[in-house]
Amino acid sequence: MNIKNMEDITELTSRFLEKENPSYYEVKYQEDLETSYIFKNSQLYAISTRCEKGIGIRVLVNGSLGFGATNVLQKNSVENAVKESIKSARVSSRLRKTPIRFSEEKFEKKSWVIKPKISFEDVAEENKINLLREIDRIALDVAEEKKIELPARNIFLTEIATRKYFLNSDGAEISSEVPRIEIFWIFVGKKDGDSEEETRQIGGVGGWELIKRWKLVGEIKERIGILGNILHEAKLPPKGKIDVVMGGKLVGLAVHESTGHPYEADRILGRESAQAGESFVTPSLLGQRIGSELVTVVDDPTFIFNRMKSYGYYLWDEEGVKARRKILIKNGIINEFLHNRETAAKFGVKSNASARSASYSVEPLIRMSNTFMIPGDFKFNELLEGIKLGIYVKTGEEWNIDDRRFNMRNVGKEAYLIKNGELKNLVRRPVIEIKTPTFYHSIDAVDKNLDFIAATCGKGDPVQGVPVWCGGPNIRLRNIGVLGYGR
Repeated sequence: MNIKNMEDITELTSRFLEKENPSYYEVKYQEDLETSYIFKNSQLYAISTRCEKGIGIRVLVNGSLGFGATNVLQKNSVENAVKESIKSARVSSRLRKTPIRFSEEKFEKKSWVIKPKISFEDVAEENKINLLREIDRIALDVAEEKKIELPARNIFLTEIATRKYFLNSDGAEISSEVPRIEIFWIFVGKKDGDSEEETRQIGGVGGWELIKRWKLVGEIKERIGILGNILHEAKLPPKGKIDVVMGGKLVGLAVHESTGHPYEADRILGRESAQAGESFVTPSLLGQRIGSELVTVVDDPTFIFNRMKSYGYYLWDEEGVKARRKILIKNGIINEFLHNRETAAKFGVKSNASARSASYSVEPLIRMSNTFMIPGDFKFNELLEGIKLGIYVKTGEEWNIDDRRFNMRNVGKEAYLIKNGELKNLVRRPVIEIKTPTFYHSIDAVDKNLDFIAATCGKGDPVQGVPVWCGGPNIRLRNIGVLGYGR
């Protein structure tokens, strides 16, 4: 028996589940249609298409969760997947000392659709390839002007359309259709045996109209020009305790890694310790000060910026809970953790809709969406005022953080010397090592700007990659350690 549409599939699955009588169940159908274009060193390297669809089933039996999935959308396969989820819950319940409970939530029957202004199908394949070719050509032209080589040039364009239909035994019924588009490049610049790398990921929810909004030609001209300037002009950075101004994209990465991940409640409770690490945060830190009163960090799946929907955009999570902004740090105080229904029940709160999964075939985990620091009242030039000697680190070369998210290390990419309140020459690869609380306590000024990078955040076993935005304003940190030049 073949099943014709996603509503029929989930309805059939729920009938099988009701026969098994679990205390709770949920069913999600997901369909992903993805096309990727890969352009390497002036040549089209590959065009790949992936179509993946199936159902995921999660049940609560005897106080334990079980999960099953299938991509064979026929009656027998669906029934087998249901039985597998029930079986896995019963087996794991024998080892569980404390039964799992879910928070009580209000559920709705809703449908939400993001309609692109220019659909992927309405743009000829040749035009997409020509876009990548133009980016590559412009990069080479700028490199020639700057008298550097670009021996390695990789450009990736990905379009993905996702359809979902979710229902649970508590009354939720949510359907959605969401297109996403992403462009990612890696360029390696060389001069006299020396090298630097330019990497950028840009993504959002919508159709081909986003390509025009992003102004990629101007972006690549600027980035390759700066790459050339770094190789030609950058000098060694100062060392010691100095003031640092940090750019919004770098701030976004910092808050993603040092606030977003350690505030995931499942990680706080130890679930991630064997997979991705632990968290320095404990439940007792809720309500405690972690930074200056200028620091407010949020995670907002509903965020729209400059009339563009964010890369991690969604309106209901993978447990059917309505999405909202989560204020993780409020004026320097730890205010809220990221929760699904299970951890919310343990903490005695409501879920804040942080359950996400990358595919029908994997269970939902607590995830970030769009994590950023809220802008302040300063102008950028005011951040520089009063700095006798410091650096402005606009973008980063690399970022490292320990598995508890407590010790950070950043190597700058585009960075400038600050002397007597003014930007001076480029400096090469300044290294900053700092502890998470010190980072947030050192912030004494936050400007009005807001800047974002797209990213694919990984978590779980098997690893699930989900789209996110990371962002923030320019910030000033006083008297922090700079170790000098890093390779």
